[in-house]
Amino acid sequence: MTILDLSNNQLKGQLPDCWKSIDGLLYLDLSNNKLSGKIPVSMGSLLKLEVLNLRNNNLMGELAFTLKNCMNLIMLDVYENMLSGPIPSWIGESLQQLIILNMRENHFSGNIPIKLCYLKHIQFLDLSRNMLSKGIPSCLNNLTALSEKRINTSEIIYSMYWKINNGFFIYGWSLREDYTLNISFMWKGVEQWFKSPELKLKSIDLSSNKLTGDIPKEVGYLIGLVSLNLSRNNLSGEIPSEIGNLSSLESLDLSKNHISGGIPFSLSQIDFLGKLDLSHNSLSGRIPSGRHFGTFDVSSFEGNVGLCGEQLNRTCPEDGNQTTIKPQEHGIVNDDEDNGFYEALYMSMGIGYFIGFWGLLGPMLLWHSWRNTYLRLLQYCYALISGEGNDIQV
Repeated sequence: MTILDLSNNQLKGQLPDCWKSIDGLLYLDLSNNKLSGKIPVSMGSLLKLEVLNLRNNNLMGELAFTLKNCMNLIMLDVYENMLSGPIPSWIGESLQQLIILNMRENHFSGNIPIKLCYLKHIQFLDLSRNMLSKGIPSCLNNLTALSEKRINTSEIIYSMYWKINNGFFIYGWSLREDYTLNISFMWKGVEQWFKSPELKLKSIDLSSNKLTGDIPKEVGYLIGLVSLNLSRNNLSGEIPSEIGNLSSLESLDLSKNHISGGIPFSLSQIDFLGKLDLSHNSLSGRIPSGRHFGTFDVSSFEGNVGLCGEQLNRTCPEDGNQTTIKPQEHGIVNDDEDNGFYEALYMSMGIGYFIGFWGLLGPMLLWHSWRNTYLRLLQYCYALISGEGNDIQV
């Protein structure tokens, strides 16, 4: 048996611990059932397994440690179960062929292991809606596939299809068409389904956890990243300017954290950014207006008391109380009229100074009697101040 697909049924109870008898299995899909209990240890004997899909069940406990033997796994999906405990470090150490790792909506706790940075082929990483704490590893630049814009699609299709189909030929069977992987993840805030040929979508989702610390600047190396969601955590610090290097980014959600500082201008230079949510943080300063950044509405920035700009219809302090002067009804004041006004003002001041000066001093300089009278008046005033006014006759 190469493919076992029992998905979308009403299967209940625990998984049987008898997987050693079908060790040639390449594809196992038990998703969307009502299975419970722990993942059986014998699943680790499926050494050729490439796809393991256990999503949307009621499985609990920790991931079976024997799964580290499944070193050919390309896809591991345990989304929407009740699995708990820490995320095992052996995922990064042993499952280095992983392209898809979906552990969304479980009860995983502890920190994100640094050894997940060993997943050089990972393109889709979803650890959201768990109870993960501490910081985001700064070794993100080691995720090689996310650091490249191009993807060797033919290699991925070969890995996911050829081996599965080839298994049928070994047993004398043939398929009319390739077996298609259906992958679900949150895209721009909405859960959507994608078929495996569309694996060119590169995404990291760490939202709805208890992560703390800064957003590592190393995220700027992931230039192939299309979607990044770090919302609903306890992240602090500033948005690293290196995030502007993510030229392929189409969706960015950093909402509901404690991020402070300004919005880096480099963020406004990402041409393909169609969804942006920076709301409910502690951001401050002017919202950049470069390129298409002005197309984002108030919901992208609300809940940041210190932010200002056109998007929030809020004036920045450095703008002052500027008001726009509308044209008057009977004419518009222009620069030429202003210049004429000031020329007339300066000319009138000069004429007034000339008349006032010579009107007072001119007669005293020209007529001797006026000059003597003026001097005697000054002498009398001086005598009054000095107390000798009674001895002087005017």
